[in-house]
Amino acid sequence: MTQSVFRFGTPLLIILFALWMITDAPEKSPATITQAEESGQTQTSKHHLATFAGGCFWCMEPAFDKVDGVISTTSGYTGGRTKNPTYEQVKTGRTGHIESMQIRFDPDRVSYDSLVSLFWHNVDPTQANGQFCDHGNQYRTVIFSHDEKQEKVAKTTRTRVGQELGKPIETQIMKAGKFYPAEEYHQNYYKKNPTKYKFYRWKCGRDAQLDAVWGKKARQP
Repeated sequence: MTQSVFRFGTPLLIILFALWMITDAPEKSPATITQAEESGQTQTSKHHLATFAGGCFWCMEPAFDKVDGVISTTSGYTGGRTKNPTYEQVKTGRTGHIESMQIRFDPDRVSYDSLVSLFWHNVDPTQANGQFCDHGNQYRTVIFSHDEKQEKVAKTTRTRVGQELGKPIETQIMKAGKFYPAEEYHQNYYKKNPTKYKFYRWKCGRDAQLDAVWGKKARQP
């Protein structure tokens, strides 16, 4: 009888244990694991992703790199149809891709809402088909949502920004898709080439226009 119990009972126990492991396993967050795997980035389940397009990606990195809780910023391309696009291809405006920046952050240290607020104050959301001196669809402003919560925040804040500025908001909200990191020389350009970066930013009139649009809120969270 004892042998019979082990012979027939053991498989049942194994099945029950397996079912318990499956149901008890933590679900993947759409904004963390799934999108990270799709974009080819590795990260822990603790880190979330945020993706913004705000014109020249050189100028978007500095503001977010200073935020406590931001793990990394990556300049790249997304939103288009061309696989593995290069900068030379994207700048023609024919790939459908947009110069963008993907942020990996710790939600226990900084909220997505705070990052979105910082995004708004670093762009001119009333400018269509480009940003500042860069014109074309490849430089337009977009918030790419990685899940429903991010989409809700994006839509709510876009409405609020429109009411605050009293003008139509041109910034789009799109579902995040495949993100292609830009060439290495574009990453942290403001650190690698500080003089050229500062001259470009000044010549493009970015800060002057941000001040005109946002006043004291310009470049602030």
